[in-house]
Amino acid sequence: MKLLTATKVTQGYRDNDFHWCIEGELVHIGAVCAGDRGDPDGACGCGRAFAGLNSHRATTTAMVREVPGFTEADYVEALRSSLEQRGYDATFAEHEAAELRCLVRDWPVGAIVERRLDEIVVREVVQP
Repeated sequence: MKLLTATKVTQGYRDNDFHWCIEGELVHIGAVCAGDRGDPDGACGCGRAFAGLNSHRATTTAMVREVPGFTEADYVEALRSSLEQRGYDATFAEHEAAELRCLVRDWPVGAIVERRLDEIVVREVVQP
C-alpha cells in the first residue's frame, strides 16, 4: 500500500523547512491554527506541515512510500490511535485514511511532497 511518510529528503528547499518526525513514520494532514490559517509561512508552521502519527511531531516534507503488508484496516487503526492519543475525535479516521490513500494514489513511490495550507504538491521524485 502506498502511504505518506515523514522524510528529511529535500529539507532546506525552503528556508523555513523543518523535520522533527521520525524518518519514515506515517504522517497525516493536521489542523491549522488561527495564526497560520491565512499564511503557510506563519510562525507556527502548522500550515505547511504534516503531522507524525507516532511521534506527534511535524515535518514540512513527506515521501510516498510503499509499505508492504500494511492493510487499509491497519491504516485506519493507526490514524484512529494517533488521533485519540492527542485528544482528537477519531470517528473520522476511516474517512481520513481514504482521503490520504486517494491523495497519494497517482503519485509515484519516492515522490517528495510539501504542504501549503490546503495545497499539497510534489517537490521532487527520488529513489526511495
